[in-house]
Amino acid sequence: MQNNFETIMKPAKIRCIVAIFLYILVCSHFSLATEYKLSMLPRYSTEEINKRIIPLAKYLTKQTGMQIEPTLTASFGQYSKQLSSGNINIGFENPYIYVMAAGQHEVIAMAVKGEDGDKGDGGDKFRGIIITRADSSLQTIEDLKGKKIAIVGYTSAGGFLSQKLTLVQHQIDLSKECTIEEAPENKQENVILAVYTGDVDAGFIRESALNQVDEFVPPGAIRILQSTEWLPNWALSVSSNMPVDDKAKIIQAIRDLKPGDPVLKALKVNALRPAQDNEYDPVRIAAGLK
Repeated sequence: MQNNFETIMKPAKIRCIVAIFLYILVCSHFSLATEYKLSMLPRYSTEEINKRIIPLAKYLTKQTGMQIEPTLTASFGQYSKQLSSGNINIGFENPYIYVMAAGQHEVIAMAVKGEDGDKGDGGDKFRGIIITRADSSLQTIEDLKGKKIAIVGYTSAGGFLSQKLTLVQHQIDLSKECTIEEAPENKQENVILAVYTGDVDAGFIRESALNQVDEFVPPGAIRILQSTEWLPNWALSVSSNMPVDDKAKIIQAIRDLKPGDPVLKALKVNALRPAQDNEYDPVRIAAGLK
């Protein structure tokens, strides 16, 4: 009787052991699943950035089989620090922030038509403009010497570096020949308002930002003094130490995105084209890094 009982129980024990083994195997698979953090330079509100990057994170997760988690940062400085430290594995940032982290990140794609999709952008490049009041006495770029200028911020490509590159070409040293003021919260619209109210003589903004405060500024009150140098557009980058196979999966997923895809629309770009690091050399020159 005992032998018969043991005979009956042996298959049950085996099934139990197999079930436990499979459970452990499955749990191990999910616990070891590759996870990467995706973020975007916090140029916009938290709500807006979430709208832009969550669809991309979901798409990359589905296409690559890796877990891509959207994450947010509170400031440009925090974003830059996390990008360089590797806490952000996949980033979408302006060209200045990218070149500052290029030792730890590498570009895999460049935004086309600007991250806003605005008409003021030229495909895979954008530029800044120098603005002044319509009734200002400033007529040429040389007239900026000795004047007070509002900029978006020293890390702003369209609100500082583009203009700086043009001024360098005209042999004007901003730091020595002009008085520079950073806009509150590094907002383009605050530069325009400072120019309109006469708090500054001129302002540096991205070309596509010119009409951001039209509801507060009368038509014709602001004049473009000069358009400035074109710069390469925003970079989609990945950690330099990311495994080659994982990077290849992400690159392929980005290349598979077709014009009009909801992921691109959410990110507010027309496309993400393949890009190389040396395309960002003009930014390095403007920033004094090359």
